[in-house]
Amino acid sequence: MFGLVSLAADMVYEGARSLYGPLLAALGASSVVVGAVTGAGEAMALVLRLVFGPMADRTGRYWGLTIAGYALTIVCVPLLAVTPFVGGAGLALAAALILLERSGKAVRSPSKSALLAHVARSVGRGRGFGIHKAMDQTGAFAGPLLVAAIVSATGAMWTGLATLALPGVVALVLLLAIRARVPDPSVYDGSAAAPSTPPTTAPATTAPPAAAAPARGWLAGALGAGLPREFFLFACAASLTTGGLVTFGLIGYHLSVGGLAPVAQVPVIYSGAMLTEALAALGVGWLYDRVGPSVLYAVPVLVAAVPPLALSGGLATALVGIAVWGLAFGLQDSTIKAYVADIVEAPRRATAYGVFAGIQGVAAILGGVAAGWLYARSVPALTLGVGLVQAAALTLMVLAVRRARRSVP
Repeated sequence: MFGLVSLAADMVYEGARSLYGPLLAALGASSVVVGAVTGAGEAMALVLRLVFGPMADRTGRYWGLTIAGYALTIVCVPLLAVTPFVGGAGLALAAALILLERSGKAVRSPSKSALLAHVARSVGRGRGFGIHKAMDQTGAFAGPLLVAAIVSATGAMWTGLATLALPGVVALVLLLAIRARVPDPSVYDGSAAAPSTPPTTAPATTAPPAAAAPARGWLAGALGAGLPREFFLFACAASLTTGGLVTFGLIGYHLSVGGLAPVAQVPVIYSGAMLTEALAALGVGWLYDRVGPSVLYAVPVLVAAVPPLALSGGLATALVGIAVWGLAFGLQDSTIKAYVADIVEAPRRATAYGVFAGIQGVAAILGGVAAGWLYARSVPALTLGVGLVQAAALTLMVLAVRRARRSVP
């Protein structure tokens, strides 16, 4: 059921994300601005989890934060439809709405991942997160196709964006239904505490309860005090892959401005990347449960291959690069969450996801700005820079996994 929520919600924000590059370009943005806005958006979706991860563990409001985060995204995306009609303020408004939409992901993601970690434990976390990611990406595949059909039929981007309000409503209704049926998902892995006396109030709304988390100040929690050292080493490695993976906003800008594809085809191309991501999440999730985190070693290699392919001068080569982009994204997003759940205890997982994302966010904004700046000057230089960063990422990832294995009794 969480997968169905993500399917509907991904139709909303991935449908919009497929048009970010062309939309910003139409509103007057340069490649540097596109890289900065989309990179900052990914950074906000990650860095702000430093606030909302520890908040979820301290307050126990996993459900409340999950619902609020989805609501913020579902409101902001359709509002992008008004940006072509506000004159010179359109670019600034679009940038603000993109950042707010990404902030919604930061609000909900640590709490949602913590809830899912409980549910997935009963079927294998690699498989559980992989299946959820595959359903998530089904929506990411369908959303851009819906947008492409509307844009193609009407000849205007704003109509496609406005239509995304419909799956947004579906996502919220489903989420509220799940909350009513399963207020405490920890029952799926047996970590829910049995009450000593019959309850006199409504069932617990979170899992685990906030009291299970150590009493720490906000700053200590946001900085990840008490989390394993191998967690931080792994987070640094993953942040380098995140920063090195060029955003689709920049890729879409390249396709549109470079004349490789008309605007109406960019969402279709993006949907293909999302389908690749879904298949990768399923396959790699299954593989993760059998061979462990060593499957993550493929991520830096895939990330390094994206710029020379996706930002090439030919459409066929660019399409191959976009498929590689989707494969890297799917592998990273599903199995990394499973691995974090395996090395961090349940009472600290939302905090861990927040800290992890915060480290990734710093890399995302730096990588987004750097990619936009280098793209405007030299794609070969961008390719070289990403390759060097991914070599460092692979080295750190190997060290992190080996250290974690040695720490297991």
